[in-house]
Formats: sequence, C-alpha cells, structure tokens
Amino acid sequence: MITTEKLSVVLVDDEQRFRQGLLTLFNFYNANGSFFLEVVGEASSQEQALKLAAQLSPALIMLDLELAQGDGITTLIRLKEMSYTGKVLVLSGHQEDDWIFKAMQAGAAGYVFKSRLAAQLCDAITTVIKSEIYLPAEVASGFFRRFQADSESCLQTRRRLHLTEREQEVLHWLTQGASNEEIAKHLYVTVATVKAHLTSIFEKLEVTSRTQAIVTAIKLGLIQA
Repeated sequence: MITTEKLSVVLVDDEQRFRQGLLTLFNFYNANGSFFLEVVGEASSQEQALKLAAQLSPALIMLDLELAQGDGITTLIRLKEMSYTGKVLVLSGHQEDDWIFKAMQAGAAGYVFKSRLAAQLCDAITTVIKSEIYLPAEVASGFFRRFQADSESCLQTRRRLHLTEREQEVLHWLTQGASNEEIAKHLYVTVATVKAHLTSIFEKLEVTSRTQAIVTAIKLGLIQA
C-alpha cells in the first residue's frame, strides 16, 4: 500500500471520455489499495481549472496540455502566479522533447504519455506525491541533455539582454508566483526597489505584464521550474 491518506484530485481535460477512463483507473487503484484518490472536480478549460484550483486546493491536478479553451503551459504558469501549492501531473498525447521540456519548465511535477497511461500513471503518482520529479524513462536522458544545453543558452541570453544578477533573482521569484512584497522579503530590499527591477525586466523582455514576462522567460530558456 502506497498511502492511506486520500489524495484530492482535479482532472483537466476537454475530452469527457478520457476523464471517464481516468475515473475507472482510479477506482481500480482505490480497490487494490495502491492509492486512495478522490476526484473533487473536473474541468475542460483553463479558466475552469484555475477556478477549481483556487476553490478546492487539490493535492494533485492532472492536466492535458491541449485544451479547447486555453492551453496547458499557460495554465501551469497561472497556477504558479496564484501560489497553488499542490502538484501538477501532465497527461499528454505529445511525446516530443520540446513539449516535455516546456511543461517541466513551467512547473509540472511530472509528465505521462496518454498512450502509456496504464503503464506510467501509478509510478508517476507515487513519485510526485513524494515531491520528486517523474519523467518516462525513455525521455529522461534526453531531457537532462536538453536542460544542460539550455542552461548554457540561458547564460548567453542573459548576457545579450543585459539582465543583472538581481533582475534574474526577481524574475525567479516572479515565476514562483510571489507578490512584490514577498519578493522584497526574499531579497531583503524595498518594494519600491522590486518595482524598479520589474520595470527594467519588462523593458528588456519587451513585455507589459507579469504573465507575459514569465511566458517570455520560459520561451527564452531564462528560467527552470
């Protein structure tokens, strides 16, 4: 038996049949004692997912990356901004390295292929509820090679944009969903100083909002989850 505690789960997928299949799989897990999963909400769009996350604070969100309304990467970013403290496990039909890397950068705790759901999901849940990262074995090595390459690219991009070390720190806390007051406390500076750094960051990234800054930073490889 993995855990005797119930794990509250929100399912986010715009295909009702897929969500129903997950419920059947969860019933199997609950029956054999693998998990005690309680689905407390279902969503088919980004806005529904964010609303349920705010209202229910589930321990686990299972998220598809392609939604009819909204997309999974932006959903991950907005969950960070609202300081969601649970885990997000991506369930996706995409197996390309780029999709996996962007999802993990945006804050996913794990990534499961829909085509291999029965084989991967149990291990994935076991891993992420222990606050560890889950990736399918066949893509893990490629992911870390990409991570290393992007780290070098990140350094070059930071130099090109002339981001200071302090601006990079502010950007880091911004992607964690921290408010200006919280960033100030983390960095031992005033709120006015944080606002000045944000103004500079927005100008250098050519954006006008916090969400745009985070999305741009992820696209440029400036931050990792």
